[in-house]
This record gives sequence, structure tokens and C-alpha cells, in this order.
Amino acid sequence: MTSTLPVPAASGERTGHMVICGDDGLAHRLAVELDAVCGEVVTVVMPSAADVHGAQVAALHRDPDSAVRLHVAARPDEATLRAAGVERAAALALTYRDDQVNVTAALLARAVNPSVRLVVRMFNRERGSHLERLLDRAAGLCDAPAADTSTTVLSDADTAVPELVAAAAVGHGHTLQVDGRVFRGVVRPAGTPQHATDLATLAVLSGAHEDDPASQDSPETAGEDGTQLLPDDRTAYHRQFTHGRLMLEEVVQHHTAEPARRTRHFRPVRWVRARLAHLPWRVFLSRQLAAVYGSLAAVVGALATATALFADEHPWWKNFYLPLLDIFTMGDPATEESPARRILQLVAGFVGLAVLPLVVAATMNATDAFRTASANHPPGEDVSGHIVLVGLGMVGTRALDRLRTTGHRVVAIERDPRARGVALARALGVPLILEDATAPGVLELARVRQCRSLLVLTRDDGQNLDILMAVREYHPGVRVVARLYDDDFAATVQRTLRASYPDALTRSRSVSALAAPSFAAAMMGRHVLGVMPVERGSLLFTCVDVAGHPELEGRSVHQAFRRREWRVLAVGPVGGGTGDSGTPRVPDLDAFDWRPAQGRVLAAGDRVVMATTRRGLDVLMTGVAGRG
Repeated sequence: MTSTLPVPAASGERTGHMVICGDDGLAHRLAVELDAVCGEVVTVVMPSAADVHGAQVAALHRDPDSAVRLHVAARPDEATLRAAGVERAAALALTYRDDQVNVTAALLARAVNPSVRLVVRMFNRERGSHLERLLDRAAGLCDAPAADTSTTVLSDADTAVPELVAAAAVGHGHTLQVDGRVFRGVVRPAGTPQHATDLATLAVLSGAHEDDPASQDSPETAGEDGTQLLPDDRTAYHRQFTHGRLMLEEVVQHHTAEPARRTRHFRPVRWVRARLAHLPWRVFLSRQLAAVYGSLAAVVGALATATALFADEHPWWKNFYLPLLDIFTMGDPATEESPARRILQLVAGFVGLAVLPLVVAATMNATDAFRTASANHPPGEDVSGHIVLVGLGMVGTRALDRLRTTGHRVVAIERDPRARGVALARALGVPLILEDATAPGVLELARVRQCRSLLVLTRDDGQNLDILMAVREYHPGVRVVARLYDDDFAATVQRTLRASYPDALTRSRSVSALAAPSFAAAMMGRHVLGVMPVERGSLLFTCVDVAGHPELEGRSVHQAFRRREWRVLAVGPVGGGTGDSGTPRVPDLDAFDWRPAQGRVLAAGDRVVMATTRRGLDVLMTGVAGRG
């Protein structure tokens, strides 16, 4: 069953609209981004208007100044896609959490409208690359321009993880990772000179929260006293004495080198002893197991005594052996023996019926506890300066992979032994604790007091908040970065914790809010390398070929600058080709000049990395699309 809420009269009907199909917060955040930028009708397909995300989209729909429409449908079948207007849509985003649902809907959408630009959310990278090629080949069979039929596969985990990881690894200030290099937005307080490491001025802050340009709860001052993104040199110079500035600098990461290990010959006996010594044998000394087996020993002792008194067996050890066989129903019937022996055998049989279930249950519990404890590989007592990663789901797995790739020490905590990242953690040799991080003693076992930062990435907002509050009580000074699904909730948590612990660095981030700008840019045919929030606004970083661009080719770096729209950050040679969607791939950034002279003239063989506003990106890329 499907339904569409009526369109507000003020919104009007416009062509070339966008369609979003999803079932979580990413669809809502993407609708907000497109509503603010693209200037066209945005139709959002969601399973329900009653859940939290559907209600948020419905609120946008009721806003007379918004062009967002809500279409309610259980699944994105062909009828739903047609009802949402995919046949005449310029772009379609499929953001369901299930990869299979997105793949099926993408194939249907390509059949319904071969010229629609597709943006598909997928976690599986290999499957995503296959899907891109398949759908682009299908689009090539139609007569529409190639730029309009591109397919872009994105992962919200891959898009958001660099910011989450960099916040945990680098610390204060928003970060940007491009081609393995890390850049950071650093606040220079009012009255301080520019540092030698500063690459460019990104913004002059409003003064509401000059110490935290990432703050999403600070009201932005209007007019000339407000936040000014990408100001000109004169404005930046005069206001540096009264306002803080956000500067871009490259982060040089220094990792502690691992001490060289001596080559040793493999010794099987020593290896076995080491493994046996680290096994959790203590679980077999639990009170439950001791009580059950102690009771069994007492019963055997009592029966052995009775056998010795009333049915003396020779030799003496039979007084213990025969009752044990009788308890476990393993002995032969005592039909040819004395009446006392037959009676004791019956008593031992009834005792076995009562005791054996307890013995089996206690043994199984101890075995399960031993197996679970054996799977844990907690860090050694000499581990310090590491990053504690809680949660090894989709986002946590990507974060673990990136942290290990960049050489950071990691200790992982995950309560589900079947989670995606558990196998990866074991393969990488990462210390792993398979316990609930909120359980007593787990954070201590991960050596949180000695860690560099704590990265909390479970899917449960409530659990993430519990861990946040627990670690603030346990270790108030540790740097904490937490993933919270709802953007407004994340801002509220960050504001509250910052007020309660002003000396501690707390970052709460919404994955959907971090990923939405890249999805929105892809829907509009734009290529975004990264996004850096600045108070209520944001800066986008993109790569553009100079050749044929009317705003760039033949102009100096100074002339190519547009106040509050874009700024050239680096200039390098064209290389690396273009991606599947026709956007330039970023070549090796080591070949780029990150301090280009203002008088340097941009030539046709150059490629530039630029910081832009949302409006600037649209204008900048329109120039690219319009060149002949």
C-alpha cells in the first residue's frame, strides 16, 4: 500500500526533480541537503510516516518554504518508483540499509528511466563496483548524454569513517582525509598571527563558539559579524584581531615505531606452553562447578562408606568404583550379589538421576564460559597510547581497517562474536574483548586510562550514550568520539557533555549527517572529496580540471578566487583519469603544490583542489558541464 502526502500549494510544480528512496536517517538528511541546494522538487519514499525519520520528512513536507514531498511505500518496486516520479526525475538516490534492496531497485529504476542519474548506497565495495559498471553499460544503450546517466555507488560508512577516525586520532578540529593525507581545520584565536603550517584561510568565525567551529548548536550571527566562509585576504586580515579564524593545515602523523623483534626458531613445546598458559582455566574453578562436583564427591564418599560397611568388597578400591558405575548407570545388575549390594545399587541409581543433570549443566556452562573467555585477547599491561574502538559493525569494521592501515594501535570491544569486524580484528592481530562495553570491568580491561582516545561506534544510540557517560565518570579527561544516529540528538549530547566536562574533548557525530553532503553532491553530478562543517554552514572540497573551465583556465590563483564561493588550495598535474561518473580522480597529492603563488597562472594541463561553499560548488561545476 502506498500513499503520498499532498503537496503544499506554496511549493509549486517544477521539473527535473530528485527522488530519494530510503528507510533511515540518511534519507532525511539527504532531503535536507537537496532542499537547501538543488532548488527542485525532492520526493522522498519511506516505509512509514509514523516512525522518527518519516515524521522528520513529513515535517519538511508541511513547511511551505520546502520543496520536499513524502511518498509512503513499503518497498521500492516498479509501481512505487513510477508513482514517485522516477520516469521524469533527474536523479535517484537509493539509501536503504539492505544492499540487496538497493541493487534490485537500481535495476528497476534503470529500466523505468534509462537516463536517470543513480546514487546507490552499498556496504559491499566489490558488489558496488560491479553494479556501477553494469548500470553504466545499460545506460550507454540509450541516447541520453553520458553525464546524465552516471551511476555512483557510495557507502555511508566509507564517507563518514574518515571524519570519525580522524577526530579520534588527531583530536581537536574537523579533519579531511584525501588520498591518505590528513588535513585539519585549526582555530586561530583573535589577535594571533598566522602560523607557518597554515595553508589557507577557510573561514572567519562569528565569535559565538570560536573555540569550536564544529559546534552545531551555536547560533550564527547575521551580517558582517557572522561566519564568513572563504573570506578575502583583506577581510581575514582586519578581522583576525576581533574574530577567530579557521585555518587549513596538514597533519603530520607520527607513529611510534614498533621495536625490532629478534628472529627466533620455532619451538613447538614452548609455543604449546605459552598458549596453554594464556587460556582462562580459572572458569573451571567457579563456585557453581565446585559446588556441583563437591556434592557428587560427597555422595560417592557416602555410598563408598555404606558399601564398605554392609557389602564389603575386595579389593578395597571396589567400594568407590562400584558406586560410581551405579551412579552413571554403567555397572551390571547386582542380581547375583548380596541384598545389601542390590539395595545400594538402586540407591546409587536414584542419586544419579538427581545429580547427573546438575553435573552436565554445570559442565556445559563452564565450557561455554571457557570458549568465550578463550576468544578474548585483552591488551597486555604494557599497552598505552592506543585507541579503544567499541563496536565492530559496518562502520566499526571500516574504522578498524582505516586505523590499522594508518598505523594506530587499536583495542576492540564487541559484544557479538558474529559481528562483521570480529574476523578482521583476529586477522589483524588486534586485541579483542568480546564483552558488553557497559559491563563492569570491561573498559578497565581495555586499559581506557592509558588510551589515547575512545571511539564508540555501535548501532545502538542508547548503548553509545551509556558508554559515553560511563567513561566520563571513569576517566573524565579521555578524548571520546561517539557515533549517534540522530543528528539533533548528537548535537544535544555534545552540548551537554561539553558543559558538564569543559576540560574534556567530546565529539558526537551522526553518520547520516556526515555522509549526506557527498550523496547530495553525487545526485547533482558533483564530485566531493570531503566535507568540513563550520558552525551552521559547511565547506566542500573538490577536484577540478582546469582545461576549458571559464573560471579557471588562463587565470592566476588570485583571479580564480571567488569570495564566499571557492578558493584554490593546491595545483597539480592532470593524472589518474576520470571516475565512472566522469569526475576527475585525484592523483598523487605529493605532486601538488599546496602553497601556490597567487600570481601563478592556471594552465590547461593543471588540476586543482578547491574549497567551496555549496552554492560555489554548483556554480563551479556548472561551468564544467557547460564547456564545449
